[in-house]
Amino acid sequence: MITVATWNVLHRIHADNWGEEVAGSWPDESKRVAAVAQRVGELTEDVVALQEVSGDLLAALRETGRTVHAMRYPRLPRPRVTASPLTDNTEYLVLLVNGPSRELGAEAFPTDGGKGALAVDVQGLTVVATHVSWGNKRKSQLARLAELAPAPAVLLGDFNADADTVLASLGENFRAARLPAGVKTRGEQVIDHVIVHGATATNAEVLNADGLSDHSPVRAAISY
Repeated sequence: MITVATWNVLHRIHADNWGEEVAGSWPDESKRVAAVAQRVGELTEDVVALQEVSGDLLAALRETGRTVHAMRYPRLPRPRVTASPLTDNTEYLVLLVNGPSRELGAEAFPTDGGKGALAVDVQGLTVVATHVSWGNKRKSQLARLAELAPAPAVLLGDFNADADTVLASLGENFRAARLPAGVKTRGEQVIDHVIVHGATATNAEVLNADGLSDHSPVRAAISY
């Protein structure tokens, strides 16, 4: 058994472009970066998947003591509202692992240069971090994720859709971790998921984001 968590930590340029409340609450991005890195460092899970990681945050995460697997997206976020406060505007998909791990592959989706998948082997389990597009691009991306996750596997990420919609494209052998009734992962939505294939997810819960992101972390235990 291993424990996992997933969290969309909100890239600062996206926060500014979309007028997210987090940007107003944290006018000094360097302080938010430090706070997010500290919060991630406090997570006790064996594997932590992160989406929308800026270059600044990635540098801070490398100091947390875990093995860092990172994929840089080909798309560079562009500030549309205000100048970027970041030193490094690049965006990454990240997996942090305690103990041995082996990277299996990383790719941006052909339909979206700012979304993709990063896969590693952890103790014989394929772990895939992902960020999936909203809308019509989703179906082909989920089909690709099913190919990247042979059993036993776990998919961790922001799917921009509810679990039933995601599972309908992944296939009948995939299962989503059951979260407590009534909890949400972003606003009034549940779009961040732990999804297993040939494994079992238990003890799933949504954690408090402490105002650091518009998404909340999701954690679970995986048996396989």
